[in-house]
Amino acid sequence: MEFDFIEEKDKFIMLGWGLFAFVLVVGGLLLLLDVVPSWFARRREAQIVAAYASGAPLPRRRKPREGMFALFFLMPTLLLLTVGLIVPAIRTTLLSFMDGNSNEWVGLRNYGWMFSEDSIVRVLINTLVWVLLVPLVATSFGLLYAVMVDKARFEAVAKSLIFMPMAISFVGASIIWKFVYAYRGDGQEQIGLLNQIVVSLGGEPKQWLLDSPLNTLLLIVIMIWIQAGFAMVVLSAAIKAIPADIVEAARLDGVSPWQMFWQITMPSIRPALIVVVVTLSIATLKVFDIVRTSTNGNYETSVIANEMYNQAFRYGENGQGSALAVFLFILVIPIVIYQIRNIRQQREG
Repeated sequence: MEFDFIEEKDKFIMLGWGLFAFVLVVGGLLLLLDVVPSWFARRREAQIVAAYASGAPLPRRRKPREGMFALFFLMPTLLLLTVGLIVPAIRTTLLSFMDGNSNEWVGLRNYGWMFSEDSIVRVLINTLVWVLLVPLVATSFGLLYAVMVDKARFEAVAKSLIFMPMAISFVGASIIWKFVYAYRGDGQEQIGLLNQIVVSLGGEPKQWLLDSPLNTLLLIVIMIWIQAGFAMVVLSAAIKAIPADIVEAARLDGVSPWQMFWQITMPSIRPALIVVVVTLSIATLKVFDIVRTSTNGNYETSVIANEMYNQAFRYGENGQGSALAVFLFILVIPIVIYQIRNIRQQREG
């Protein structure tokens, strides 16, 4: 027992020294990136001052090698991306073609299991429902808030209240909403807001998070509640950036508020809308905390990220968990490509 304690203690000591070394390396690189350019700038300034004082011609400015200069600043980021992203991604891809113990190659069997197992097909359908509903509904509510609150008397207060859920973690928001959906038996005092409303209207309390597919929709409500504030802030900023002369010209032409919204506001904020939808789509594909905290993925509410965790860490099926992770990565790629193309078109335009 004592030996085990000492061994665990040594592990913590090694971990502490490793973190300390990491902080030293990163801090040294950041200091180097700050000191070296400053030193060159001061040296250049001193040369110019000396040349003016002596009447000599100004020293010719040497053009830096742009590629090497950019690489110098990108090296820390590239190193961290390689260690924390590229290497794990390659390893996960390789594991997805192996069995649960990572001992034998099984080819595409894990991917075939993903689309043939009924429980996993349900997981894929749930993820699709999340991706379809959350970006659409959250963006719609955010746009509605932005239009209604714009130039209102208490605009700052209203925006703060709407944005407040963004300050809460997904786990905290899930706990809050679990109290909203809480259930107690007939004849008992209901502590859940939703069941209390139902009982007040003469209905019977219900275990909301046990019935599929209603429970999935109720979990989606949590995500929408959190992300609507983000959509509202981005779209409100885009609305305020519309040139005043365009708005004034439209009003002089006698357009109605509805025409103003569809003919002026919507085309003007289209880039911001795309950014919001893309951001929410990627965040929704990765959703894990809400499902894990609310239902633990039970009662047919699991999504890809949650099932990936279950397969790899709970059931010891590394191959199947890795296959789900790779599939999740593949789903994100088209969204990222679309966003890159959209940014390039905006720059060319």
